[in-house]
Amino acid sequence: MLTELHEWITAACSRGAVPVLSHRNGDMDTIGSGIALAASRPELMACGTHIGRMAKRLCEDMKAPFRQLSQKPSWPEKLGGIIIVDSAGPSQTGLELPEGVPLCIIDHHATSDWDFSSDDFECRLEMRSTTQIIYEYLNQFSPKSLTDNVRKLLLAGLITDTGRFRHADGQALATAASLMDGAGFEYQSFIEYVEERITSPSERGAMIKAMARANNIEAGPWNLVHTNSSTLEGRVSGALVGLGAEVAMVSRHRDGKTRITVRASRLSTREGVHLGEMMQTLAREHGGEGGGHDGAAGLTVSIDRIAAETAFINLLAKTRRNENES
Repeated sequence: MLTELHEWITAACSRGAVPVLSHRNGDMDTIGSGIALAASRPELMACGTHIGRMAKRLCEDMKAPFRQLSQKPSWPEKLGGIIIVDSAGPSQTGLELPEGVPLCIIDHHATSDWDFSSDDFECRLEMRSTTQIIYEYLNQFSPKSLTDNVRKLLLAGLITDTGRFRHADGQALATAASLMDGAGFEYQSFIEYVEERITSPSERGAMIKAMARANNIEAGPWNLVHTNSSTLEGRVSGALVGLGAEVAMVSRHRDGKTRITVRASRLSTREGVHLGEMMQTLAREHGGEGGGHDGAAGLTVSIDRIAAETAFINLLAKTRRNENES
């Protein structure tokens, strides 16, 4: 698969510029993947419509190049192709992609809404983060690109997408070890930097308030802790799972849209919870966008917060628990 990916990238770069487009949520996995891959060739440029708080602060500190796009960007006149990282469907880019340009999708999500033409290529591998795929590619085809800053971006994406390794498997842990092999920085110091310097005092305060509002309920056979937050929903939901919740839900309503962020413990996913599939189901039912992984997913819909929360709780309550799988 990686050899075919390399061949597609080489051919695309021979035809012209190749944007490396990130998911519109701008999280660390998609931004880190895009910038790291773009470091391997001058024809590549990491770009996207949004960059999240953590990714933005890391990129500013590292002076990592990332071009933020408008909703209607001016694409280069000579496009060799477009690489899209960590996006399970066209809508997740936040852009209307130009017609007739070959696409390459690099992703690890369990769900996908892409339709491919004969010139397109999909590199979808069963890994815990897209940064794992990018690391394996760079390690094999562009090892000189693996500078300390690139390693940090890839490691940060892996850390956040596995919920601080709560959802890591052996391969994810092996990737982290390989990233640190030969790195010129200390793992513990980098973790402290990510945890302490990346989160501002006001954001920590908002997270504490959100956790203080949390409610603990039984949704069918599952324990669910839910709350609402104005920021860092993924961090809040991950923290709730870390405190013992089987499933955590954090909601936010802004500009007429409700965003639901959900996380589940590894045991819960082994016993029947697949949050990505559940979010995809709710998106189809309510006309929104949703999807993700078994233990981490999100949903954006144009219904009020209580209705969206209730829809997820009802679906979770109907999910059968397979205790023999644990």
